[in-house]
Amino acid sequence: MTSAHGRFIQQVRLAPGVDDSRYPFSLPAVRQLAGSGTLVLPPGVTFLVGENGAGKSTLIEAIAVAAGFNPEGGSRNFRFATRATESELGDHLILAWGIRKPRTDFFLRAESYYNVASEIERLNVAGGRPLLPAYGGVSPHERSHGESFLDLATHRFGPAGLYLLDEPEAALSVQSCLALLARMHELVAQGSQFLVATHSPVLLALPGATIMEISDDGGLEQVEFDQALPVRLTREFLGAPGRFLKNLLGTGEIDDARSSWH
Repeated sequence: MTSAHGRFIQQVRLAPGVDDSRYPFSLPAVRQLAGSGTLVLPPGVTFLVGENGAGKSTLIEAIAVAAGFNPEGGSRNFRFATRATESELGDHLILAWGIRKPRTDFFLRAESYYNVASEIERLNVAGGRPLLPAYGGVSPHERSHGESFLDLATHRFGPAGLYLLDEPEAALSVQSCLALLARMHELVAQGSQFLVATHSPVLLALPGATIMEISDDGGLEQVEFDQALPVRLTREFLGAPGRFLKNLLGTGEIDDARSSWH
């Protein structure tokens, strides 16, 4: 599935001398990076998984900033600011690049894509050539959140591209996650590289992808699909929702259709 050409960012390192007792350097993912010295990114797709607060999104954002992306998202040509909320981590990361450079790129932050959509509209009017055709011909504000995400992947993402995605499933149904998975598979075969923070077991099923899991204590290790935290928890819940709800809600066994989900 992977192409040798689809490895633009090869390694991520944390510059020495940071104070790991303060945010964001105290986050588990960052402490692990400080301890191990290097995060190696293979060709194709690398997923980062872990509980909320592990530092997945902060690390993705910082890598994007270190790579020259706008902190709020967009391509490396986007230069706008709505509200500066990014951490200083990006200023302390060192990226090792391959010989080949990506033909195109994009940083998708689910939480700030509304701001990116507004910038796309502005550039479409102010620029020398129409910008909307690259996004499906329709303003993202005129589509649902999920539809605009798929328009982005379908029309804006292209071969030999570098794509950093922060929880893209936030706007997607299960069916749309499957559509995104298929598009990612197609783009990887065309020499693209993805780094994705996700909680979606559907996306994690992408064949050939590398899954890196961040544990609560800051450990970072490669895991197989069946061992990944989102996959294990989802399977366990769907296998016995009544038991989960009993423990969670402190009630008796839930004796209805939900307890027979499989």
